[in-house]
Amino acid sequence: MRNVWCVRAGSGAYAKQFVHGGYVGVHFGMTSDLSQVSSRDELTALYRAAHPDETSNLVIGQQVGQLARFLLDMQEGDYVLTPAADTTLLHYGCLADGRSYIDDASDSPYPVRRHVKWVGTLNRSGLSVPFQNTIRSSLTVFAVSQRDEFLVVIGQGVLPPRGEYDPYRAVLEQVLELTPKEFEILVGHLLTAVGFEGSEVTGRTGDGGVDATGLLSVAGLAEVKVYVQAKRYKSDVKIAAKVVKQLRTAIPSGAQGAFITTADFQQGAAEVASQVGFARIGLINGRQLVDLLAEHWDDIPLEFQVRLGLKKGLVRTT
Repeated sequence: MRNVWCVRAGSGAYAKQFVHGGYVGVHFGMTSDLSQVSSRDELTALYRAAHPDETSNLVIGQQVGQLARFLLDMQEGDYVLTPAADTTLLHYGCLADGRSYIDDASDSPYPVRRHVKWVGTLNRSGLSVPFQNTIRSSLTVFAVSQRDEFLVVIGQGVLPPRGEYDPYRAVLEQVLELTPKEFEILVGHLLTAVGFEGSEVTGRTGDGGVDATGLLSVAGLAEVKVYVQAKRYKSDVKIAAKVVKQLRTAIPSGAQGAFITTADFQQGAAEVASQVGFARIGLINGRQLVDLLAEHWDDIPLEFQVRLGLKKGLVRTT
């Protein structure tokens, strides 16, 4: 079974070097040939020798664990992801051989490397919320548990045959029973649930398409005002790029946007939403909306849980 891994290139600063050079790399203060290492115990001894001043077993364990994944667990043929510098794109490819090598080339500060045959890119906006949460890990090397989803996205997996029960569609059918105003209010509650402060439903004529606003504050370190458009469409609808582009006109300088829908987006919509030089617009499609509802269900007011006819686990009550 081919597993899926993520190897960060710093904060994406060296992602282009990874792709152009056909590799992924790590450092962890290790500059010697590790291609013959066969166990975690060997790695631990080598790491301690390279870092004689490091006395924390916790730090050593975490760093050696990442090295072990990179050198021992990642196998030839496994898939590898690395986030691009703009954070909206993920490069993906396959490990081309089973051994690491040392390369002191100045193209990046990661001399311990594995050969990769890079294939293409994915846009994060099309991935499930659990997948996106996984990619946010602060580790340099980690496994991606959403293997089946990844395979479907790149065209190597199989979707359930038509007619089989689809839990996402079942929940979206319940959401579509809401009125447009009820849906806007539900989105406002969801914004509060995920961490927005002062979420307000503002939908009205002449608002430029904005249905709700909220202020996202991250532990006092940063704040951003977000202007949200919430649209309740049938799940088979594909929202065009020009519709997403129209939301830009209602986003003030220094703010960002979000387009939340029960439907999906055309391919070009993601490119417009992350276009350099314009306010970023986050895209949440129907399946991602269901993921968010499942993750924050306990924070949704009881009257909306009853109105949706769902209970914890997003199971229908009747």
